[in-house]
Amino acid sequence: MSVGLLALLDDVAGLVKVAAASLDDVAGQAAKAGVKAAGAVIDDAAVTPRYVDGFSADRELPIVGKIALGSIKNKLIFLLPAALLLSAFVPWLITPLLMIGGAYLCYEGAEKVLQALFPHLAHGHEQQVDAAPPNATALEESKVSGAIQTDFILSAEIMTIALAAIETDNIFNEAIILAVVAIGITVVVYGGVALIVKADDAGLWLANNGRTGGGRALGRGLVTGMPVFMQILGVIGTAAMIWVGGGIVIHGLVSFGLAAPEHIVEAAAEWGQHALPAIGGFAAWFMTALVDGIAGLALGAVLIPIAGYVIMPAWKAVLGLLGRRDATGH
Repeated sequence: MSVGLLALLDDVAGLVKVAAASLDDVAGQAAKAGVKAAGAVIDDAAVTPRYVDGFSADRELPIVGKIALGSIKNKLIFLLPAALLLSAFVPWLITPLLMIGGAYLCYEGAEKVLQALFPHLAHGHEQQVDAAPPNATALEESKVSGAIQTDFILSAEIMTIALAAIETDNIFNEAIILAVVAIGITVVVYGGVALIVKADDAGLWLANNGRTGGGRALGRGLVTGMPVFMQILGVIGTAAMIWVGGGIVIHGLVSFGLAAPEHIVEAAAEWGQHALPAIGGFAAWFMTALVDGIAGLALGAVLIPIAGYVIMPAWKAVLGLLGRRDATGH
């Protein structure tokens, strides 16, 4: 009896070790996939705070909470199953979809640069053409809906990048890793957004109620510094969109036999590493981001007129046809 019990305990211990190793692998791959998606994550964090502009302080956190809930639904209910189906049945489609997402990031980033440099020439795709909602509740719902739609695009990019970074043939582990990435990134992004949008309120409270001079000074610093921080965050988000998008497209071209752009990126990284050996790792990363960013900005600049004069009119025409069909019942 004791021998059998020892054998059972040994089997249980072996299963625990296997489970622990599996969890460790899941955690490691989830972290790796999350890092790969960092550019889209930064942009998500940079874009979201503007959706609470114009609302009273007591509505800011509820609005962020609604957007975060919509983001979780986007990732877990829609995008995770779609990613698993792609991986299982049409894995060859992942790279083209990733490149389309990368091109979209380039377009978004280039459009933001155009708006910053030439506001009178820019026609942002996010401009609202409908009449303003009639009351505060409708306005809030409209803002939340728009934020969730934007989040869907960014979340799709995050999940696709994460899927491409996963190194496992086990669909169960793949699903767990994607779920961990989805939940972790959502918590980080919207937790950070919540802190950002309430930082000025916290600063105002400290400035008025701080018990020490240092506390009141910190409060005043938060109140005056947050607008500057938001501007910096916006610049980082735009830059991240462009270099991440450019990098995705350049890397994807290798699958289609066009390796020259990636060789240029590798040569630039190697040059940076040798030119500044004391900070070789950073120099290589900077040169990679720089070349990817230049390529991404050029691609985005090309896509702006294509989107404005070809894609958007075609999309509006399709929506118009669908709307007429719904109205006539045919």
